[in-house]
Amino acid sequence: MRKSLAILLLCSCLSCGFFESKEAKTQKLINREMRAIDWNDVDNYPLFENCDESTSKASQKACFERELLGYFSATLREFEFVIDPGTDTTVYVDFLIDQEGRIGVVNIQKDRKIEQTMPEFDRIISQSLSNLPSLAPALKRGIPVRAKFRIPIVLHANQ
Repeated sequence: MRKSLAILLLCSCLSCGFFESKEAKTQKLINREMRAIDWNDVDNYPLFENCDESTSKASQKACFERELLGYFSATLREFEFVIDPGTDTTVYVDFLIDQEGRIGVVNIQKDRKIEQTMPEFDRIISQSLSNLPSLAPALKRGIPVRAKFRIPIVLHANQ
């Protein structure tokens, strides 16, 4: 009798999962999946038209960076920046690409010398980024997502 009661008690404790609703099980599965996702990284980088989406993530990143910096450099060469001789500085541009592939400047980090000698610098940078050719947004698990990037711009004074 005691063995039967112990077995019955053990079975009822182990079968508690059977009484759990499908919604609760689904929610637990979703919560576990959400914790496993690395939200600081994308599965696919934003891509310009001549970047191949079927390549590896590293190749996509390289193509994105190459196209972005190439276009950005070509655009900035059109402007004549004047900085003090002997002044070499790096400006950091933070920008956001939204779920539809639109790009916008979030922040431009520069030193005071650049701000004083080139007050139009921010406008030129923003204009350069807004004139980029269209690009596909970053993807996370097949869903378009916003992605924030930072590019350094090294300014060298011509002697």
